[in-house]
Amino acid sequence: MTTPRILAFGGSLRRDSFNQKLAAVAAAGARAAGAEVRLIALRDFPLPVFDQDLEEAAGMPAAAKQLKQLFREHHGLLIAAPEYNSSLTAALKNAIDWVSRAESDDERALAAFTGKTAVLCAASPGALGGLRGLVHVRAMLGNLGVTVLPEQVAVSKADEAFKADGSLADEKQAARVQKLGTQLAHHLAKLLA
Repeated sequence: MTTPRILAFGGSLRRDSFNQKLAAVAAAGARAAGAEVRLIALRDFPLPVFDQDLEEAAGMPAAAKQLKQLFREHHGLLIAAPEYNSSLTAALKNAIDWVSRAESDDERALAAFTGKTAVLCAASPGALGGLRGLVHVRAMLGNLGVTVLPEQVAVSKADEAFKADGSLADEKQAARVQKLGTQLAHHLAKLLA
């Protein structure tokens, strides 16, 4: 039986990102369910704003190739997506735009996304916890061929929700976030059986 491999990350570049912390909480649930999880930070993959002229002149940037390879190597995606102005962050959109690009004429379209399964969560200082942004992330991923599981968690008042060690202060909320990772791991295990 193949062990499910999950790529987890927050959609922010901020060093002390609430969503990077949230991704780590959900990743713990996936690991506990038997998945192999790689937790990355988008800030470790510095990317220029996607520009087809730049792509044609210089090719795909090395960081984009590395990120795309990680997407291809994993069965599932666990994304903690911040909400900026009622939508997704420029950093997350830009990463997805670069990863979606083909590197050769014979590469299958959207090869890094097709057949993947994802779960979504969000954390925001606002009262809705990032729910409005998740609508956009869900629609975009679905259009790229990703199956997005229906369960999601939005953590409001994120500036008060985390302890100093990055864990969630509310144990029930932490359990709900970890359950997202567990559900993704179990879903992928069934698909890979």
